[in-house]
Amino acid sequence: MNEILEYSLTVFIGFFAIMNPIANVPIFLSLVQDADAPTKKKINKKATITAFLIVLIFAILGKFIFEIFGITIPAFKIAGGILVFYVGFEMLQSKKSTVKHLQNIAVDENIAISPLAIPILSGPGTIVTAMNYVSKADYLHTAIVVLIFAIMCYLTYFAFSVSEIIVEKIGNNIITVVGKIMGLIIAIIGVTMIIEGIKLAFN
Repeated sequence: MNEILEYSLTVFIGFFAIMNPIANVPIFLSLVQDADAPTKKKINKKATITAFLIVLIFAILGKFIFEIFGITIPAFKIAGGILVFYVGFEMLQSKKSTVKHLQNIAVDENIAISPLAIPILSGPGTIVTAMNYVSKADYLHTAIVVLIFAIMCYLTYFAFSVSEIIVEKIGNNIITVVGKIMGLIIAIIGVTMIIEGIKLAFN
């Protein structure tokens, strides 16, 4: 039981750091600032559900993807770790991640798919993190990963629903600080993945 709780906590921290619902609130507000309340709700719901489905597909089919393309787990962990570290490093440098780059986008429900669902919520970093957790997992641990990501999507939906209140209460400065802390955690997760990959490669 302790092993399950420890694994669940590790997965939750990893997903929370890479998705970071609080830090994504200003991005959501900037994208939907000209939309009315019903449209904002539709975009929010569509984006979080789509993000969940994208990661669910990769979590379930991850092993098959490895087999089809001949990807080894050590190679995946090293390459994925470098990518995750890069995302975290950019956050520490107060840069908008290039995998989440935004330009002027018209407000319509299509922004729920892009850029909100992908790459903001379920970008390369999130997908790599999910696949890393299930790369050697059994059915129970894979189910835990999917369940925790579902919880993260719900937390993101809730954060976006009260986004204006969050910005009003805690301010953009604290959101920036939270983003930097999450960036550090993401970078550490990336380095850990690289170390694990090197250990596996050289046994």
